[in-house]
Amino acid sequence: MKSCNKHIIETLKISDEMIHLSNRGDDDREDTSCGILYGILRDAAYKIKKVAEDEKRRHILKGSWDEES
Repeated sequence: MKSCNKHIIETLKISDEMIHLSNRGDDDREDTSCGILYGILRDAAYKIKKVAEDEKRRHILKGSWDEES
């Protein structure tokens, strides 16, 4: 697999981890300022995930995405 595709896959994994962390943090928070932190984390994660998914689609369309990816 090409390094550039590996980086996209890793970015998607990290964004999913960020989403899960923000959800767990939001569930366990004790005040509203933590809620702000986890909201920002969740928002950033979804933005990163969208850009990475779009980039993956572009790689697929131009034929540079490995089938096993």
